[in-house]
Amino acid sequence: MKFVEKMQADVTVDLVYRMCPMHLLEPEEFLKELEVGQILEILTDYDGALEDIPAWCARKGQEFLGLKEDEGFFRFYIKKVRDTEKHPELKK
Repeated sequence: MKFVEKMQADVTVDLVYRMCPMHLLEPEEFLKELEVGQILEILTDYDGALEDIPAWCARKGQEFLGLKEDEGFFRFYIKKVRDTEKHPELKK
């Protein structure tokens, strides 16, 4: 797992206290609105996200930059490297 200390996000999605699979569904909608090169920060307290979010990034063709553990929740950072609307094969 890649841990980061200081990361500047363009958009933050607060999913603390949200049920699975919201940690994957909601960020995808926010990522669609970002420009290539922008960074999405996801806040979640769901332990399963430690495996799910990096795997989701790999499937979707986005870059998982790392995470930071805060008290009671995690901060995940994803860099948008491609527009999935232009790459329909990545929507699976």
